[in-house]
Amino acid sequence: MEWFSRFINGFDNFLWGWPLLVLLLGIHIFLTIRLKFVQRYVFKGIRLSLTRDSGACGDISQFGALAVALAATIGTGNIIGVATAVHLGGPGAVFWCWMTGVLGISTKYAEGLLAIKYRVVGKDGHVHGGPMYAIRNGMNCPFLAVLFCIFTLVAAFGIGNLVQSNAVASYAHSAFGIKPWIMGIFEAVMIGLVVLGGMKAISKVCEALVPVMAVFYVIGCILVLCANSAYIFPSVQLILKEAFGLKAAGGGVAGGLMIAAMRFGVARGLFSNESGLGSAPIIAACAKTKNAVRQALISSTGTFWDTVVICALTGIAIVSTCLATHVNPQDVFVKAEDLTKCAFERIWMPEWITFPLGNFILVIGLIAFAYTTILGWFCYGEQAIYFLAGRKAKMFQWVFRIVFVPMIFVGAVSKLDLVWTFSDIGNGLMAIPNIICLFALHKIVIEETRKYLWSGDIDAVDPQCQHSIEGSTEDPEILI
Repeated sequence: MEWFSRFINGFDNFLWGWPLLVLLLGIHIFLTIRLKFVQRYVFKGIRLSLTRDSGACGDISQFGALAVALAATIGTGNIIGVATAVHLGGPGAVFWCWMTGVLGISTKYAEGLLAIKYRVVGKDGHVHGGPMYAIRNGMNCPFLAVLFCIFTLVAAFGIGNLVQSNAVASYAHSAFGIKPWIMGIFEAVMIGLVVLGGMKAISKVCEALVPVMAVFYVIGCILVLCANSAYIFPSVQLILKEAFGLKAAGGGVAGGLMIAAMRFGVARGLFSNESGLGSAPIIAACAKTKNAVRQALISSTGTFWDTVVICALTGIAIVSTCLATHVNPQDVFVKAEDLTKCAFERIWMPEWITFPLGNFILVIGLIAFAYTTILGWFCYGEQAIYFLAGRKAKMFQWVFRIVFVPMIFVGAVSKLDLVWTFSDIGNGLMAIPNIICLFALHKIVIEETRKYLWSGDIDAVDPQCQHSIEGSTEDPEILI
């Protein structure tokens, strides 16, 4: 087991090292250039997300699809992940995390467009789509599509279930003394009640919960920044200096500081916003939309909210707190998770109030983020099961539900060092088939963008898109 653990950790470090970072950052830059900086349309996407396409085909609303995707994306990575990036890569990692989000908007756009372009209606009467359908129907490569689904299931049980429930249980226990098994039962019951209602019930819960939890957490970050108001500008200066290696640490080489900041900032940014992993398009395919470009724009705003806004606020809050308290975030005696906790403890309270408001906001944020992340990844896993199981999908989906919900309790009461590693690997391996698909089909993305977005015809109805929903059916042979 010791040898196996070393091997898994070594493979994880290799996978999430330069090979995958180059692939993901490469597709971000490639699509940003080829799509003529599609990021400039992000506010149009935000506006579209708040409207409904009357008469369009799909299972859930455009905002519902975005809410479920955000539910899976905005998780403990936004809180703990950013702190880890600062701890390992220094304050400069915040800039590279943010820049990864800006560039990743183009990739999230392309993923969403292909998901709509190649979506189908199954024998169950519901819409199905995502990278697996684009890979099989667009690239004619079913084997690669099957691999993507298998990796999706690994990630769904890992980063989408066990890791999330464990993070919440651990933090609730350290902050308020709540027993992990109590938190595990609570999480499992709350998830179980929702997933029984299927995709539509999950989208309704996410539509209601995601905006509230995001605003709640953002307000907490703003309160931290108010307490650190004198250190906001110096913290931004420090982030930029270390991001570009303009400040050497301890007399060392400044370039080494930049490399560390870039490596960990990019890695945590990619891990947080999931652009390029292929997860969010699975839900984007279910949206009611007139054409693929409209939903692609809406889907791309998920990366904007997750990384450009929430991760940036978290990073500045942490760095400004370190400056205010004279703490070196890279000190070997400092734990990454404690950086965010210390930041929220800075929230000002009158002396006569002894209630730890900062910890309360942080724990509630963690619980809400983890809860919605589990719901979102449940959807991804169930769609992967449908693709793999074919005619026997209904039976396998019930088996998936029966196994998935109790695993939430298991995650809460277990030590998950190796599970974290497997989760990282599952996420990384998901990205490879998806990136291949994005490179192979990027010309289709450009054609659709030229037809509907660059021409100013964004409100046009795509007959092919509507026909693919109304007239086609999906009845694959069983693949597992």
